[in-house]
Amino acid sequence: MSHSTPSEPLEMSGPHRWRFFRSGGFDQVRIETAQDLRCLDQLDQKLWAVLACPTSGLEFDSRTLQRIDTDGDGSIQVPEIRAAVRWVCEVLHNPQLLFQPGAELPLDALRADTAAAAPLFAAAHQVLLRLGKAGTPHLSLDDLSEPARLFPPTLPNGDGVVPAELAPDAACAELIGHVVATQGAQTDRSGQPGATQAGLEALLEQAQQALDWHQQAPAQPGPVPDAAPDAAPGAAPVPVPAPAALPVSGLQETCALQAFDAVQAKVDDFFTRCRLAHFDPQAEMALNPEQARYTELAAQTLHEGSEALAALPLARVRPGAELPLCEGLNPAWQARISALQREAVWPLLGPCSALTAAQWESLRARLAARRAWLAQRPATALADWSPEALRGLLDGPAPAQLAALIELDRQADANAAGIEALKLLLRLRRDLVPLLRNFVNLSDFYSQQQPAIFQAGTLYIDQRSCTLCLRVADLERHSALAPLSGVYLLYCECERPDEAPITIVAALTGGDADEMLVAGRNALFYDRQGRDWKARVLRVEEAPISVRQAFWMPYRRMARFVGEQFRRLAAAREQRVEAQSAAGAGALPGAAGAHAAAPAAAAAFDIARFAGIFAAIGLALGALGTALAAILSGFFRLPLWLMPLVLLGLLLGLLLLISVPAMLLAWLKLRQRNLGPLLDANGWAVNIRARINIPFGASLTGVAQLPAGAERSLVDPYAEPARPWGWYAVLGLGLGLALTWLLLLR
Repeated sequence: MSHSTPSEPLEMSGPHRWRFFRSGGFDQVRIETAQDLRCLDQLDQKLWAVLACPTSGLEFDSRTLQRIDTDGDGSIQVPEIRAAVRWVCEVLHNPQLLFQPGAELPLDALRADTAAAAPLFAAAHQVLLRLGKAGTPHLSLDDLSEPARLFPPTLPNGDGVVPAELAPDAACAELIGHVVATQGAQTDRSGQPGATQAGLEALLEQAQQALDWHQQAPAQPGPVPDAAPDAAPGAAPVPVPAPAALPVSGLQETCALQAFDAVQAKVDDFFTRCRLAHFDPQAEMALNPEQARYTELAAQTLHEGSEALAALPLARVRPGAELPLCEGLNPAWQARISALQREAVWPLLGPCSALTAAQWESLRARLAARRAWLAQRPATALADWSPEALRGLLDGPAPAQLAALIELDRQADANAAGIEALKLLLRLRRDLVPLLRNFVNLSDFYSQQQPAIFQAGTLYIDQRSCTLCLRVADLERHSALAPLSGVYLLYCECERPDEAPITIVAALTGGDADEMLVAGRNALFYDRQGRDWKARVLRVEEAPISVRQAFWMPYRRMARFVGEQFRRLAAAREQRVEAQSAAGAGALPGAAGAHAAAPAAAAAFDIARFAGIFAAIGLALGALGTALAAILSGFFRLPLWLMPLVLLGLLLGLLLLISVPAMLLAWLKLRQRNLGPLLDANGWAVNIRARINIPFGASLTGVAQLPAGAERSLVDPYAEPARPWGWYAVLGLGLGLALTWLLLLR
């Protein structure tokens, strides 16, 4: 079955006739036909709903957005949208295909007569041929989802990345593995890790640096014998030539230095003691531990890690003594001296069971030179290679062979550019029109047939569902700008097992918020995939929610104020009782001494000062009483049937006098609610005042209602006892009126 659509003319006889619809308080352009897409360049940018949107944090395929974002700045602007639409119109016979449901691209929809479309047409047929679908009339993104099938790793593909599967022999494959391991892997179009020319050059440069460093290693002289037999005791030994010791690797050098550093201070202490005993034989006894010291140690539980044992000399101190390496050592140092013998003495001095002072100084000098050499070690893993392996790498044929293979791969024509462009076209086939409906206009948001790309899901809290929920990357930045929207906002942290926590902001546009929405409340959030997240309210930005809530708001505030005052009075009363109790306890016998000072005399009441105040209060009360008497006198002249109506009118007037200003203010604020600041705080650039008026706001928040036809029982076994407060009020009002009437008759 053919999926093609008849082509439309590319040129029009006159300017395009745009069509607009009004929603959200502003005119929005319709994008419904292929001609709308072709003429999108002509649409005045001032009429676009959005000027920029981010490429992340949206309920949209981020890979499509990243491909449209040609400058890679993480944001899509109007020129990039225009370029994508223009390109699609150049490669398709009829862009009306984009408005049809589905994500498949019919092959006969591709043009082959333009420079932009010809590579895609050829790439499409080549892809189907490689996939074994030569007769298939359409393509989909799934056909391009397996790079190894489109670009086998055993064939050059034009990206300059060579995987090991493309190597002609084992030596070249091994070199590719070294490049990947030391320089990092570059992904080939086949999906396999591979080597590039830059990685190969970096490997060879590091290999040359490592070889030069190895060649600068200090020479390995032979072991130094002890002093000549006829030398005076304590004199410096005279070294004699000897055969060279075995070569030492870089790892052995490091181990030798570590073994030397672990015992250097203790060995220096031993030979210093021996020289001091040679200087004065009487000091020998004092330089060795006394018998009492061993007596103290005998009472302890000893082990090789005992600090008291480690503080003793390494060995018996005698004039001109050698340091034994096997027997006669302090047990606390036996393991470290054995490591010194194994890692440093034998490789550098040859096999020996004891060290003279001269041998110790020779070992120190040799290791100092090698320490300086190791400090110049290149920062590359190739420094661990032997000089022979490095020379084999640099002088062997594998580097030149790999360089030639990389150049061959780079020059290969695998139609990769056409396939990449084909991937972009398939993504735009699926995603371009939905993006335009959230960029050129906001029809997805206002039509509510499907959520907009910035709507992250639905928050359920306090018997309400909030569908206007946005992801928040920076809470502080967002909460500084979003309140300008005039919407009641709930910032929530959402958590889910095995998922990173996310932060959302939910717009509450229905019901009321009298008891609820304070930080710490728990809720449930469902994302666009239907997954549930545990939500916790972090912050609340208050704003009017509805006119109905504004009607009762003054009375609720008054009730809260009265309740707060009663709470304060009760707390103050409790404090006074506690203070009086404490004062009474202080007045008991035995506590009188603490209160010996007499209280200061109370100031005398000045009647003259308050005479004017009393007179003014009396005049005010008199005037009020006269006015009240006149009002009541006129009221009682009315017929009896008219009195309840007058009272009801007065009550309604009082209610309106209190509530109408709050309702009017809330109505004005609700008409000014704007989606723009919510999106701008997330990195958008909204070009219009996208209002959220009262009817539309009510549709964004669902309030719990009983289903149609549901049965409801009004019998509550745990209901509080009903009290006839209404009758009490009527009775009290009647008694008050009767008493007032009697007073007027007198």
